[in-house]
Amino acid sequence: MGTDLEFNKNDDAMRLLLSEIEQKLQKIRIGGGKLRIEKQHAQGKLTARERIDFLIDKNTIFYELGAFAGYEMYESEGGCPAGGVVMGVGTVKGRLCLIVANDATVKAGAWFPITAKKSLRAQEISMENRLPIIYLVDSAGVYLPMQDEVFPDKEHFGRIFRNNSILSSMGITQIAAIMGSCVAGGAYLPILSDEAMIVDKTGSIFLAGSYLVKAAIGEDIDNETLGGATTHCEISGVTDYKCVDDKDCLTRIRNIVDKIGSFETAGFSRITPEAPKRKPVDIYGIIPASRDKAYDVRDVLSCLVDNSEFEEYKERYGQSIVCAYARIDGWAVGIVANQRKVVKSKKGEMQFGGVVYSDSADKAARFIMNCNQKRIPLVFLQDVTGFMVGSRSEHGGIIKDGAKMVNAVANSVVPKITIVMGNSFGAGNYAMCGKAYDPRFIFAWPTSQLAVMGGAQAAKTLLQIQTANMKAEGKQISKEEESALLQQITLRYQRQMKPWYAAARLWVDEIIDPAQTRDYISMSIAVANLSPVTKPFNSGIIQT
Repeated sequence: MGTDLEFNKNDDAMRLLLSEIEQKLQKIRIGGGKLRIEKQHAQGKLTARERIDFLIDKNTIFYELGAFAGYEMYESEGGCPAGGVVMGVGTVKGRLCLIVANDATVKAGAWFPITAKKSLRAQEISMENRLPIIYLVDSAGVYLPMQDEVFPDKEHFGRIFRNNSILSSMGITQIAAIMGSCVAGGAYLPILSDEAMIVDKTGSIFLAGSYLVKAAIGEDIDNETLGGATTHCEISGVTDYKCVDDKDCLTRIRNIVDKIGSFETAGFSRITPEAPKRKPVDIYGIIPASRDKAYDVRDVLSCLVDNSEFEEYKERYGQSIVCAYARIDGWAVGIVANQRKVVKSKKGEMQFGGVVYSDSADKAARFIMNCNQKRIPLVFLQDVTGFMVGSRSEHGGIIKDGAKMVNAVANSVVPKITIVMGNSFGAGNYAMCGKAYDPRFIFAWPTSQLAVMGGAQAAKTLLQIQTANMKAEGKQISKEEESALLQQITLRYQRQMKPWYAAARLWVDEIIDPAQTRDYISMSIAVANLSPVTKPFNSGIIQT
């Protein structure tokens, strides 16, 4: 009965977190607000999300990525919901495509720093997976008040056009639709694509608009004559198709995608999928509401893998990490999962939940190498507090074994998909394939926490530093002041550990419902399967 009660409490806590996420997403999805949406409709234009909904095949899922981009980051500028651009993976005429749509209801689709970062992430996904990319352009260009953070650096606005060129050289299909403004440097994006279409009367493309032309050379001309659909389809030849309206434009894109030939795939193993014996929604009750409580990650696996069956590698060795072969939605996968259950090793040592020990790191490194040898995609399930510390671990070579695991992750050539289930602290984030280690996709659950260390430890460390600095300056601090300072530091640090804080900065691609994890992993491998693995696995210099 006690177990059932705990399960129900965990279930309630997870559902509350999911409700909080959904409430935030509902606000994000209305972009610049209902008045701006109505204004766009009055112009005869669909919104970014309406365009995507029309473009993708009916009764298919649009896997949105980066919905939280920019969340609470630009409050002084009036906000930038979803980074001013809607991006994700959808099915168009039976073919998986990456779709990037400017949201003109957000500052007329202007590019904030996070807009550039999100768009670059989209192109990175396209390059890694040889995924066709569709741009739905409707943007006023760089957001001028923040131009110094968008324009000149390597990972800024100009990198988009460099990537357009690289994608083209790789033979990856790029289709662009000019469905609103497309100005200045942004004009290169559609024209560097394979094919470009423009919507009559609402679409326009030029290096400088009529006001700037007047100021620069004294010429009087309206925007439509300067760079409208008639001009570019009948006079300049800049664009390839003249479209009557948004729906005509999107239908043309669907027709073009329908004619794309097939290419060699990676050939990852897939058989007929089977549902898990245990319901995916049971994850809600398995994951503790308190992040410092233990649970058996095998229970999570039973909710994720086909028929709830998995073959565990070195089951009794290095038990703080579970490594297993399984299938998810029919796809063969190798799973590397942090074990939060406290276990006792054969040596008599207690291995604490979420901590990576030497033997676990050694096991995981070997398993990762095996998956690369067999061309099996890797799935990392993160709930890690870091590597074990102390004299016993140091004398046992924890740094060497940790480096071995990091090396294997870094050099892995098969696709890596990372799910941040809970804690993602310190070097554990790296070893378990955090963002810095190029997972094809990285998703977070509402229970995730990303930080250098846990909140309590970090707050106390920061307090010690701050009070030491104050005392060095000759200031006295009372117990009450110290307590108030600790609370202030703790609240600030805890805010930075929230999943939407990470998602706002694109440290993760999306916050997902744990019950939908199977779907997201399956989509990720289906996308990754479009790109053959041509590079051999080589771990480089690694101590055994």
